[in-house]
Amino acid sequence: MSEETTTLGTIHISPKAVATVAYHATLTSYGVVGLAPKNLAEGLAATITREPARGISVQYNGEEIDIDVHVIVEFGTRITSVAGSVANAVKFQVEKALGLPVHYVNVHIQGLRVD
Repeated sequence: MSEETTTLGTIHISPKAVATVAYHATLTSYGVVGLAPKNLAEGLAATITREPARGISVQYNGEEIDIDVHVIVEFGTRITSVAGSVANAVKFQVEKALGLPVHYVNVHIQGLRVD
């Protein structure tokens, strides 16, 4: 993904590292119950392996990062507020951790959880 060369060597940041930062930022957002798989194949793979970045996809075009987040929201919360909060939290945390600009964060509401 991102690669930077310094006098001491090369720094390489993988998309999984970015997805992990986005995962933790998403779970700390108000109204988010959990992350959802993007599709059926990922859902089956998630049951076999406990990968922390499930429900998040990261694309890097050389200058900017594009992130898609698939979440499950708590019933009774305002969905637009939760989605905006998730997008802002993910963008802030990824830019703070990596120092690279985030082009966009798409938040996909996959479902509601009623307790």
